[in-house]
Amino acid sequence: MTAKAFVLIETGIGKTKEVTVALRKLDGVKSVDVVTGPYDIVAIVEGNDLNAIGNLVTEKIHPITGITRTVTCLSIHVG
Repeated sequence: MTAKAFVLIETGIGKTKEVTVALRKLDGVKSVDVVTGPYDIVAIVEGNDLNAIGNLVTEKIHPITGITRTVTCLSIHVG
């Protein structure tokens, strides 16, 4: 079963477009949306398991220049 998460991303001033372009190039990132509110971007990511999600976020997303903070919300299938 594929694991899925929503990554809420804050960017530095003027960095949202640059971060969006970089995120869209990553394997495992299924969608990237610029949003209003306390976060600048919401990315939906998928991986084979929770470890794959964690590795994607910590090894590929966190190092992107312009990202100042992330919150990862794991999707849980109920029902």
